[in-house]
Amino acid sequence: MGIFTRVRDIINSNISAMLDRAEDPEKLVKLMIREMEDTLVEIKANCAGSMATRKKIQREMESMLEMAKTWDGKASLAIDKGREDLAREALLEKRRFVERAEALEQELEQTKNLVTQYQNDIMQLEDKLGAAREKQRILVQRHRHAQDQKRKENGIRRFDTSDAVKRFEEFEQRIDRMEAEANLVNFGRKPSLKDEFDALEADSEIEQELANLKARKSAPAQQ
Repeated sequence: MGIFTRVRDIINSNISAMLDRAEDPEKLVKLMIREMEDTLVEIKANCAGSMATRKKIQREMESMLEMAKTWDGKASLAIDKGREDLAREALLEKRRFVERAEALEQELEQTKNLVTQYQNDIMQLEDKLGAAREKQRILVQRHRHAQDQKRKENGIRRFDTSDAVKRFEEFEQRIDRMEAEANLVNFGRKPSLKDEFDALEADSEIEQELANLKARKSAPAQQ
């Protein structure tokens, strides 16, 4: 594929559409940027070469015109000296240099157009490269944000779970201690009717609080 064909394909490409369809947009945009950078280096080198060629052709054309002018002077001198034959030969030499200058002028024009095309492509490619780098920056930023968010969510989930377990264990220990204390208080004597009803009410409250805590603990696993 020629350099201009590659440049046209890159310039005419829709970066956003390509990234939207890609399975791995970050990888694709990185490859696109590398391709643009390589193409940009190549096209700049070609442009520099064409600019050097343009100067060379310009110098050679000016030299041909100078030689044509010299031979025109020689033809004039020959006429002044009555040497028409030499004047004719001088004019033939002049024509040869003029024709060469005219051919160089056409070549120079073509080279100028080529340099202009290179320069236009370089500017458009630089713009396209800038857009691709901005897309890459946004993608990387989004990726990092997603990773940070995932880490935060995982951290919160771990914190919630561990905190719930800890509170559950503390509550179980509290219940065990309360039961032990209750057993010691009642040990050795028969509880009164009032004590039995109070114990039933206390047990109901504890059981209800324990059930609520278990429900809160199991809620995240159900989501």
